[in-house]
Amino acid sequence: MPDTTTAPSPRSAVPVAARTDVWGRMLRIFAWLSFLAQTIIIGTGGAVRLTGSGLGCSEWPLCTPESLVPIYADQGIHGLIEFGNRLMTGVVGIIALAVVLLVLHRVGGRRRVVSALWFAAGGVVAAAVAFGVATLVASLVAPGQDTPVFSVATAVLLLAVIVAAVRFTRNSPERRDLLALAWIVLIGVVAQALVGGITVLTGLNPFIVGFHYTSSLLLVCVTAAFLVRLYAVPGPRERAVPRWFAVLSHVTGLALAVTIVFGVLTTGSGPHSGDADVLRHGFDATVLAHVHSWPGYILAVLVLALTVSAWVLKLEPRKWLLVLVIAIAVQVGVGVWQAREGLPPLLVGIHMVLASLSAATYTVVVLHLKKPVAAEAPIS
Repeated sequence: MPDTTTAPSPRSAVPVAARTDVWGRMLRIFAWLSFLAQTIIIGTGGAVRLTGSGLGCSEWPLCTPESLVPIYADQGIHGLIEFGNRLMTGVVGIIALAVVLLVLHRVGGRRRVVSALWFAAGGVVAAAVAFGVATLVASLVAPGQDTPVFSVATAVLLLAVIVAAVRFTRNSPERRDLLALAWIVLIGVVAQALVGGITVLTGLNPFIVGFHYTSSLLLVCVTAAFLVRLYAVPGPRERAVPRWFAVLSHVTGLALAVTIVFGVLTTGSGPHSGDADVLRHGFDATVLAHVHSWPGYILAVLVLALTVSAWVLKLEPRKWLLVLVIAIAVQVGVGVWQAREGLPPLLVGIHMVLASLSAATYTVVVLHLKKPVAAEAPIS
């Protein structure tokens, strides 16, 4: 009799484990791309500020009242630099969305991804409706005047992303840690777009510019945390270091936060405000530079003490603490160098990027203060 066995389809012929490994590999690739993109955008944002290109595009989200892209004859290199940073925001957002979808596929399969895409489409429609309503109201209440209608639409889109994050994370049967971190990054990117628009509309208010940078730095830390959890064994965790070591580690984090805050204030009071006509904080930059250095030196001592203790006691985070020591040492060196050279833009930019990498390394150290209780397999 003839063989009536149905030949397997190409997809069914591929083992399930192999397909899972492909999705896992894609997730790892995009997770690393997300971390790199968040770091790079700090560099491009710094370039905007340090080259005086903060108002290279006078409008948002358009670059000029008549054009989405800069017109070189009118805005020159400053418009290109500012618009390049805006394009980088789009790249960061696409990568963040890809990470969310890949994690959703990992925990819920294709159906979960399709559901999220439909939810996203609904959010875009809601933002479009909000834009239309805001435009209509603005034409009736303030005809002929510039109104932040795009900000209203972006705020609605941000709200939709937050609702989606809560819904899909709460309903996830596994790896809520990865889902939460992935959604936080996507929420942060949309929020940063809104804050960036407010920054331009307020004429580069130094406090908003500082908040914009600090938020980007935190997103670098979140993407670093995602990478750690991605490669770690999932499940409950318990403390892997002595209590005093954990307390000292968190005190070190406080010193790091204070150092970064005073660094942001110092930069906002210095010569690099983003545009020659923008007013600074009004603080004395020379005094702030000294104040910024004090917690920096305290931070260096605390990190060194933690590192020595971790290696003597052979604690889990010792290797990452060594990386943090190197990062802080380079950061201190660049900080002293830029102060002595009169704050050249290139050194200030390097200092800004190094601050984000130091914060990310500290995040990795904190996540290694605990170890998994159960031995489950990480994502392949």
